[in-house]
Amino acid sequence: MSQPAELTGLKVMVVDDSNTIRRSAEIFLGQAGFRVILAEDGFDALAKVADHDPDLVFCDILMPRLDGYQTCALIKKSPRFSEIPVIMLSSKDGLFDKARGRMVGSDQYLTKPFTKDSLLQAVATHARRAQPA
Repeated sequence: MSQPAELTGLKVMVVDDSNTIRRSAEIFLGQAGFRVILAEDGFDALAKVADHDPDLVFCDILMPRLDGYQTCALIKKSPRFSEIPVIMLSSKDGLFDKARGRMVGSDQYLTKPFTKDSLLQAVATHARRAQPA
């Protein structure tokens, strides 16, 4: 799946406490031409959002210290970062989990294990919205 030229070079953050998930996402996104920022948990993510101002964030829900719902809510409550699309990642795909993700401001919900195509499709869908018209 080739990406439109205007998406190449976008900064995409992946927040997950699983090294395997972070590495998989980094490989898939890197091969597609995105700049990838990795974070191990919510606190790490919040610091890196401030430092790197990513174009899009993939955020795991179940993480130690600061979970994905709390991380997403804090990003969305910040006037500086509220426009960053946040896509929740979870191995659970229950209605309650998806609804809770929407309540904290997430833009999409992706079930793990994700495929390369589903990851890239999510970037294409939400990064276009982030681009200036």
